[in-house]
Amino acid sequence: MKNANFLITLIFLFVLCFSQSHANEKITLFNYSFVEKANDTVKSVKTKKTVAIAPPVIKATGDQLYCPQNTINIVTDFSITHDPAETGTKGVYIQISSGYSSGLDQLALSNPAAHLNLTTSWDSTAGKLSITSSTGTDVLYSDLVDAVKDVVFTNSFASASGTRTFSITIGNANYLPSTQHFYLFVPSIGITWTSARDAAAASTYYGLKGYLATILSADEAKLIGEQASGTGWIGGSDAETEGVWKWVTGPETGTIFWNGAANGSTPNYAFWNTGEPNQQGDEDYAHITQPGVGIRGSWNDLSNTGSLIPGDNYQPKGYVVEYGGSAGESPLEIAASTKITIPEATVLTPNPICDSGSFTLTATATNGATISWYTQANGGTAVATGNSYATPIISTTTTYYVDTGCNANRKSVTAVVNKTPNTPTVASANVSRCGPGSVTLQASSDVGLINWYTTSSGGTSVFTGNTFDTPAITSSTVYYAEASNNGCLNSTRTPVNIKIYTPPVVTDETVVLCQFKTATLDAGIAGMTYLWSNGATSQTIEVNTAGTYTVDVTSPAPESCTSRKTVIVEEHEIPQIDRIDVEGTRAIIYLKKEQSYFEYSVDGSNFQDSNIFYDVPGGLQTAYVREKGGCGGTAKNFVVLVFPTFFTPNNDTYNDVWEVTGMENYPQAQVTIFDRYGKLIAQLSASRMSWDGTFNQSPLPASDYWYALKIDNNHPILRGHFSLKR
Repeated sequence: MKNANFLITLIFLFVLCFSQSHANEKITLFNYSFVEKANDTVKSVKTKKTVAIAPPVIKATGDQLYCPQNTINIVTDFSITHDPAETGTKGVYIQISSGYSSGLDQLALSNPAAHLNLTTSWDSTAGKLSITSSTGTDVLYSDLVDAVKDVVFTNSFASASGTRTFSITIGNANYLPSTQHFYLFVPSIGITWTSARDAAAASTYYGLKGYLATILSADEAKLIGEQASGTGWIGGSDAETEGVWKWVTGPETGTIFWNGAANGSTPNYAFWNTGEPNQQGDEDYAHITQPGVGIRGSWNDLSNTGSLIPGDNYQPKGYVVEYGGSAGESPLEIAASTKITIPEATVLTPNPICDSGSFTLTATATNGATISWYTQANGGTAVATGNSYATPIISTTTTYYVDTGCNANRKSVTAVVNKTPNTPTVASANVSRCGPGSVTLQASSDVGLINWYTTSSGGTSVFTGNTFDTPAITSSTVYYAEASNNGCLNSTRTPVNIKIYTPPVVTDETVVLCQFKTATLDAGIAGMTYLWSNGATSQTIEVNTAGTYTVDVTSPAPESCTSRKTVIVEEHEIPQIDRIDVEGTRAIIYLKKEQSYFEYSVDGSNFQDSNIFYDVPGGLQTAYVREKGGCGGTAKNFVVLVFPTFFTPNNDTYNDVWEVTGMENYPQAQVTIFDRYGKLIAQLSASRMSWDGTFNQSPLPASDYWYALKIDNNHPILRGHFSLKR
């Protein structure tokens, strides 16, 4: 029985069943054996063993030149090397991973009739072509290889430029050749940042560990932000230190990528939306902005939950997982890339030449494309090939065209031939002005501009332009005009002589015109021509009215310089005395019209500007007023009455009587004297001008006495008192 059991065991040593999974890349083996039990019965025993399957290796070649609006295969060769235990997969995915121009670039299967078991789907947002089974089953690798070889690229814009990189992978994640990483957007409405971080870290892709994406370049930002199928969380945060943004997931953990708020700066790479990060609330986590909100694919900062309003622009829609670069991982070869380059020429613009000559034109092309030179923008026959072209001798500006194989995308280069201008013609070879100042010079030539110099050769131009307003010139000088046309100079300079003449020297003045008389105005310089403001042309004129007069004094030719003299004529009136007020020995002279040019006197010899006089002697006096310049004057008499304050009637001939000085000038005047009790003591008049201190011939005692002077009925009565001393 033991031998039989052993034989059966050998016959049924292994029965293999395969279970394939692209997520785990493993195959499960089930081993069946038969064992003899104690009662000689046989029972089968099943054991399970999992064996890893090597991921496929994709190889692609194709670094090609492409002309816009044409069709080109994206590969020149393509292969998938796979584990014998795995013959197919769900599909292949081809994405324009860099340089993508949405709406213009497109990938397609060129002959779908040859691939009836396959179906294609073009995602214009992601720039991604999916090739999968038309029945939903796995597709043989060999069929996928044939299909990729038939995938073509087109661009519909005639002036398209740049390079397109094609990422070909058997996984649905986006592949970026520049990083050799894979990127996958995972939809999850309302997921928090921390949950997204944990979910990303728990995921794998063909054995690569996942993490919330970290974005280190513009290529990554474009692929993840613009060409991904949605928006969501990425692995940046400033939760540790406010304003210090770090990548906190994956291999870049701890790398600072931004400092500050919206006006901050980056030590590496950042792609914040306008006005972000703005820390509106507790916003410590980086998120790719919803399309339509600011810059496409840019970032904003959100709280851990983001907006809780369904459908809001700032409600999280998912997260982006990045695979690749973790410690101990080797790059997968489940993706490959090719590229096409639209050839462009870089053309050096040659320096212009003067009149005629040959040009050596030079250009370089991307990816070593062959350069052909043409004389027209489209069509025609090339006049030369190569990176340089020596033109024939030309005498006019000529445009040439550089073709890198795409006729519709030729670049032009212009060989400029400038004409040497003629010798300048000046508006006037001799220019003069009266007195120091600027002079306007004019010159022209058939082409180009005029450069002005202060020397006949050499030196530095002081101005460029056909009309030149010189700096202020104080003495005669010469300027020179030189014609220039874009570097082509006519070295013959045309001189312009500038003569500075001295204009007549005149002095403004003020002349006094006496009332009712005439005044003579004089231009002040003989031998000139004159033109007065009143039309007179003589050197002197007579005027009888006040005002402002001007005279233009012009020197003889060739100077013919004119200076203007201004003469202000002031009419001075003859003074008229209105009245003279006398207060004791002070006299004030009042005029009918006061003027600053009048002066006053009370003795006819000593004149003053003031009309007030002090200590005027008693008696008949005369007030004098005259115009200071001699235009005339007037006089008027006035009386100063002097009342003695005391008298001493002791017959010593000094103050023996009391009398009013100046009273004699008023024949009708009367003075009445009273004692302190109001008793009438004496009366003075023209017949009796003094009092001797007696009453009825008897001496009165020393005392104070009062007086009242009545000049006439037109003057007020003057009252006062005096002392009699013995």
